[in-house]
Amino acid sequence: MFDLPTYSVADLTAYISALFDADEALQDVWVEGEVSNMVVASSGHWYFTLKDGQAQLRCALWRSHAARQGFTPENGDAVLAHGRVSVYAPRGEYQLYADAVQPAGLGDLYTRLERLKEKLRAEGLFDRPRQALPYFPRRIGVVTSPEAAAFQDVQNVLRRRFPLAHLILSPTPVQGSASPPQIAAAIERLNAHNACDVILLVRGGGSIEDLWAFNDEGVARAVAASRIPVISGVGHETDFTLVDFVSDLRAPTPSAAAEQAAPDIAELRAGLVAARAALDSRMRERTDGLRSALDGAARTLGHLSPARRVALLRQRVDDRAERLERQQRLHIALLRERLAARAAALEAANPQAILARGYAIVTHSASGMRVTSASALQPGDSVSIRLHDGSASARIVKEDKPREHYQRPLF
Repeated sequence: MFDLPTYSVADLTAYISALFDADEALQDVWVEGEVSNMVVASSGHWYFTLKDGQAQLRCALWRSHAARQGFTPENGDAVLAHGRVSVYAPRGEYQLYADAVQPAGLGDLYTRLERLKEKLRAEGLFDRPRQALPYFPRRIGVVTSPEAAAFQDVQNVLRRRFPLAHLILSPTPVQGSASPPQIAAAIERLNAHNACDVILLVRGGGSIEDLWAFNDEGVARAVAASRIPVISGVGHETDFTLVDFVSDLRAPTPSAAAEQAAPDIAELRAGLVAARAALDSRMRERTDGLRSALDGAARTLGHLSPARRVALLRQRVDDRAERLERQQRLHIALLRERLAARAAALEAANPQAILARGYAIVTHSASGMRVTSASALQPGDSVSIRLHDGSASARIVKEDKPREHYQRPLF
């Protein structure tokens, strides 16, 4: 017999998964197909299948990536999905772990954006450390058009939420081919004068063409180079632009950017009231907490006591002994039943029992051979007849009148 290695299912699946992960072509792949079985889980993750006329491929896209997608595909949509191929061990299936999904055929704009994203990602701009936002900003810079609705939204939110902050507008166009260098210059002006504690880069929603200024490389580099933390609030919740990947915080809308830039003064007042009440009872709570911790430690010590463990093991031994005894009794009873059945079968097959029902064994007296047919007997032959309680001898005589052949079943 060949001496071949034997794998467990888990070991073999891990080996196959390692082969997938080691293949560079499978770690950076675009796949085009039709979406089916699309499920958005309560966790925010996407699970779907890409298929064409010949095959299908299971796909998973995690919540962190789903939040950056510009749309949510539906069953029947033709899409391009980017990601890596690996093995999902619990089901033993290979699948695409996607990180981007786009409608098939977006054209040159999306291709240019993806190339630029890959370039900036390779430089590390997406992975640079993010700056912490000030909790109580005194001055908030806003980079947008003074006529834009986004600027009015920011003012309304901050007037209601944190009127203590002073707004500084660094005006710039936010749409059109000439706007990218002006947006970058507006960010640089605020940095040059150290004019604020945080910058809001905002614009309302629109098409990919309307928002294209925020996909400009110069604007992205200006955001990444800013010494002042930048919050991007461009478009609506489903809109993603290049500045979202380099800003210190991404907000889904301009109003949300204003909310994230400053605390809510009403919440601050409520917090002060709660803190004052907490100070009054702090010592009592601290004492109660220490007492509760001591009680908990005592209970834990009791749970970890060897005596508790020994008692549990004793109970298990008793349970198993009782189960063993019960199984032995059942086994012996079963053997007894089998023995009784076989004894009854043997008794039923005993020739002596057959003779007791009125049958006899006839043999030739001279040879002792059994007589099995009437044709084997001749008049004058001497025979022995064995009954259940003894034997008798007889001699065969010729009948004057033949009798009708009589037969009766033995059983």
